[in-house]
Amino acid sequence: MQDLRITLVQPNPQWLKVDENLENYTSLLDVSELATDIIILPEMFTTGFTMESSKVAEPMHGRTHSWMQEQAQKHNSVICGSIIIEEQGEYYNRFLWVEPEGATIIYDKRHLFRMANENDFYSAGKQLVDISYKGWRIRPQVCYDIRFPVWARNSVTDGEFDYDILLYVANWPQARILAWDTLLLARAMENSSFSIGVNRVGEDENGIIYNGHSAVYDSRGINYCFLEDTEQVFTIKLEKSLLEKYRKQFPAILDADDFNLNKE
Repeated sequence: MQDLRITLVQPNPQWLKVDENLENYTSLLDVSELATDIIILPEMFTTGFTMESSKVAEPMHGRTHSWMQEQAQKHNSVICGSIIIEEQGEYYNRFLWVEPEGATIIYDKRHLFRMANENDFYSAGKQLVDISYKGWRIRPQVCYDIRFPVWARNSVTDGEFDYDILLYVANWPQARILAWDTLLLARAMENSSFSIGVNRVGEDENGIIYNGHSAVYDSRGINYCFLEDTEQVFTIKLEKSLLEKYRKQFPAILDADDFNLNKE
């Protein structure tokens, strides 16, 4: 049973400046002298949360994906986060999970933030994704997805949970940070899992302010870390044995209501 070391990268990205942002992340990771299993970057970590999808989108195997492969190999760690991808004339807010050996798993953001017209510039994903890594199961989601608990619902089949970690990457503004804090905690408790959220800081080109609050909660609702309003890198260890112990002591999820999810 292996513990998992998780590194949260809470940056202040420059608006639409992909190369400058990648250089900054390289420096942040090098200075931190990482010994970790998973490095997590926020939503649209190379650009900021932009609707200029046609201007800054990359192909699936473009420069950012190549950079992620290099960093994964360099640090012997998964590196993940979402970027803007163009594929067959469609644009996606796509989460990339890149492993040290080069394997890549993708998840396309399902719930597009209509209050910023994201649904006019991006195509929605339709598939839930659960990733197996080092004896853990991880479900990635992106920002606005956190408001929709059915999409995050954990379940148990023959004693096996769908996932152990619910992972959110975000560009979540200070104006609605109470919702972020509350929902990140709730998702952990209702799904008998760890809940990890990685957000950004700073002010974007649209004058929107972000104040971080990247955090980790366990299935009991206990806070493992909470990052204040500064650019920073933080590493924490998650213990699988504690999660499994609590699941046995308090198996409330076995009483959850059944449902069918329409993904169209």
